[in-house]
Amino acid sequence: MSSSTPASSSLASQAYAKAIAEDRALLETKHRGLLMMAVVLVSLVQFFDATIANVALPFMKASLGASTETVSWVLTSFIMATAIATPLCGWLSDYFGSRNLFMYATLMFLISSAACGAAPSLNAMIAFRIVQGISAAFIGPMTMTIMFDISPPSKQPTSMAIFGMMVMVAPITGPAFGGFITEYMNWRWIYYVNLPLGIPALVLIWWLLPSRPIEKRKLDLFGFTVLGLGLAAMQLMFDRGQSKDWFSSKEIVAEAIIMVSALWIFLVHSRGHPNPLFKRALYTNANFVASLAFMMVMGASVVGLSSVLPMMFQSIYHYPVMDTGLLMAPRGIGVMCTSLLSGWLARKFDARWVILIGYLIAAWGMWTMTAWSLDMGRAPILLASFIQGLGFGMIVTPMQLMAFSTLDQSLRPDGSSLMSLFRSFGGSIGISVVVTMLSRNQQISHADLAAHVTPGSVPGFDWTGTLDRMGGMGAGVMAAVNGEVSRQAMMIAFLDNFYMLTFVLLAFAPLPLLLKKPKKAGAAEKLPVME
Repeated sequence: MSSSTPASSSLASQAYAKAIAEDRALLETKHRGLLMMAVVLVSLVQFFDATIANVALPFMKASLGASTETVSWVLTSFIMATAIATPLCGWLSDYFGSRNLFMYATLMFLISSAACGAAPSLNAMIAFRIVQGISAAFIGPMTMTIMFDISPPSKQPTSMAIFGMMVMVAPITGPAFGGFITEYMNWRWIYYVNLPLGIPALVLIWWLLPSRPIEKRKLDLFGFTVLGLGLAAMQLMFDRGQSKDWFSSKEIVAEAIIMVSALWIFLVHSRGHPNPLFKRALYTNANFVASLAFMMVMGASVVGLSSVLPMMFQSIYHYPVMDTGLLMAPRGIGVMCTSLLSGWLARKFDARWVILIGYLIAAWGMWTMTAWSLDMGRAPILLASFIQGLGFGMIVTPMQLMAFSTLDQSLRPDGSSLMSLFRSFGGSIGISVVVTMLSRNQQISHADLAAHVTPGSVPGFDWTGTLDRMGGMGAGVMAAVNGEVSRQAMMIAFLDNFYMLTFVLLAFAPLPLLLKKPKKAGAAEKLPVME
């Protein structure tokens, strides 16, 4: 296929505008439903792999002969590789074709998944995870682009509802799914399970997937280099900040300086470069830029919360791994319910109000968690999780439709990669903030509570004399008391996090109303021609 010229790009945009007016897909294909199922299946296993390995780290440590600190690179290497490679997605799609990029990324992901499952050592595992992360960086954004491209405008809200449901449900259910596989099979199967799902999907994609026109635009190599350096420093800072005590560590200070400097150089460079890494028209679209911020908040809320709730259920309420997974399930069920409904709502009502209501519902669900106590049953957990899921499901689909409804089709790959990048940012920031607040508030609360455990704290009871008479058992009693104080302190720290996330969601709830009112999804419109 020949490379495109400005004239051919103009003709492509005119053809796209005509397709919208006639309610036709940009890329028409036979068996659209079958192709969509295959694309979604590939993206689903990719999203699962971002979180599914969390619960298997203790088993990997023993099997691969790693320490607690070094085995964490199994997660860090994947996240860093994905973040660094994601900005290349738009350029690769234009240069090599969307079909080729998605097919080869899927093939590379499946091969690296099999290699991760068979990894004989930690170094080999980290190397394979880097390859897996690079391929995953292209699968997520291209899935969104393909689902837009193969769907007529009237079907795009439904397509985005399916994609949004997958984006939200996979990180929530990944740890539970990984726990089930690890407990009843073997940790290596958290990677092998990708093969029976991904191989049939790859065959369908090879058979049915059409390609976008190829555009041989130049790669902004300097822009990509400094952006990759900034993203790598950011991921390292967020991942290692808490263990290094943040800015009291020279390493974290150096990473912060590199991050700020590199990202600033990238922004200044992109303003003046004739062929920037991301097409300049993306930055001038207010709805798209604002949607990036909303996506980052969603990533922080969902991923940050999902990363610590399993620890809460197991350490405070002493639920086993399988019960912990089941307690997380209502959030995913709620997301599935309202994700599909939000596609219909986006066609009938102003998407800005749908997003606002979604934020309020999610904040309500988070607020109910601030009333949790140590002696409660499962019902409050299930109810709060379900309410949050209902709210989150009403945010993602309208937000994506608002972001892409005013973008020309030529901007979709770049826009999708930016959307994925900011979702990843949000997740990293959310985990760092939540874990840091949890650790520090627990220390503060422990000190406050322990100060009240004194010989005179129980009237009429002589602590000192009783413990002296118990001899060696006295130390055990004090250890039990300290354990209960730690449990109470941890509960207070979790409640503080719930308050914080509630206020963040409430603060963002009215902001969608400041955006330009979008046209109802599925309505015919003539998009501007991109020169």
